[in-house]
Amino acid sequence: MADVKFADESHTISDRREIWMNAGSKKVTLYNLAYINHNLFAGDNGGVVGYDNVHDGPDCHYSGVVESMEVVNFEDVE
Repeated sequence: MADVKFADESHTISDRREIWMNAGSKKVTLYNLAYINHNLFAGDNGGVVGYDNVHDGPDCHYSGVVESMEVVNFEDVE
């Protein structure tokens, strides 16, 4: 009996890494790190987990839930 193809799929899983630095000191001022997978989480633009300090300080995004973090430096977050 001949083999029959059961599935033929492609999946795109991506991450996003945005970093802004002070040109003079080369210190990270803003960052946005995210793991995006629409198959795992459809909300929040597919953001499964992410870290940023774009708004009022550093926070963690986990499947649509946002929690503030204690102030840490970028290297520790990354």
